Amino acid sequence: MSQDLARIRAFVQVFDAGGFSAAARIHGRSKALLSKYVTDLEDYLGARLMNRTTRKLSLTEAGEAYYREVREILSQLDDLDATITEQTAEPRGILRVSAPRNFGESTLLEPLFEFTRAHPDVTLDLRLEDRMVDLVEEGIDVALRISRMSDTSLIARKIAETSVSVCATPDVIKAYGVPQTPEALKGVPCIVDTNMTGQANWQFVEEGRTIAIHVDGPVRVNSPAGALVAAQKGLGFALLPSFLADSAIEKGDLVPVLSEYLPQRPFLQAVYPHRRHLSGKVRALIDYLVAWFETHPVNS
Repeated sequence: MSQDLARIRAFVQVFDAGGFSAAARIHGRSKALLSKYVTDLEDYLGARLMNRTTRKLSLTEAGEAYYREVREILSQLDDLDATITEQTAEPRGILRVSAPRNFGESTLLEPLFEFTRAHPDVTLDLRLEDRMVDLVEEGIDVALRISRMSDTSLIARKIAETSVSVCATPDVIKAYGVPQTPEALKGVPCIVDTNMTGQANWQFVEEGRTIAIHVDGPVRVNSPAGALVAAQKGLGFALLPSFLADSAIEKGDLVPVLSEYLPQRPFLQAVYPHRRHLSGKVRALIDYLVAWFETHPVNS
């Protein structure tokens, strides 16, 4: 089998290099050995794969079809070899991670830095920013997002559950009353976090179906931390991630409402591009975060 693979690889190397002499120089093998491998392969297949002249090398019709298939197979084998090597070796190299700023600063810094300390050969390049980065275009290895995956060009793995709360100060509750249904929010001041999916269209579940309620109010801000401060200042009702709102709710600064209408919890997910094999450093980080949040729940 190894001899067959050597013959196939020699055939691809010779054609890619444009000739036997060039392939011999590039790959450090003798021209005679490469020629023997290609001839042996043609004899085994019972078909000529290459037209050889002193000036030019080209593929026959059979050679073109064979080249297309075996080149892809060799590429897959090389990828698999690299993946197994990465998985059995210690994670190393630059690990580019994207995460939302507020959640990153409040919740992700500790586990990410603990991971980096545990893997001294990894250099963490952490980008905290409130925008949807293009992983492939920007060379990001993994993005940590609170969402429900919809982009089919990416792969996501659930890391932890999160939740959201609709809340307001006791004074706002006193002034406008406790909204009994999501529709009641249409007539009261609300704070819109423009970074949130849906922005001013807040989603709820009513009688088993998802509904969107358009809200409005005195503040639009592209930051959940900004929306929290606005809510604490009594400027209206806010839809907030619980990792920010829970402390204010526990102290009585904010009062949660409409809890029974909130939709399925969004997840903290690790999102990465569609690749045939996941690199060892990314796999190690994701496994570490899953284990971390099993003992450090997001909304604890």
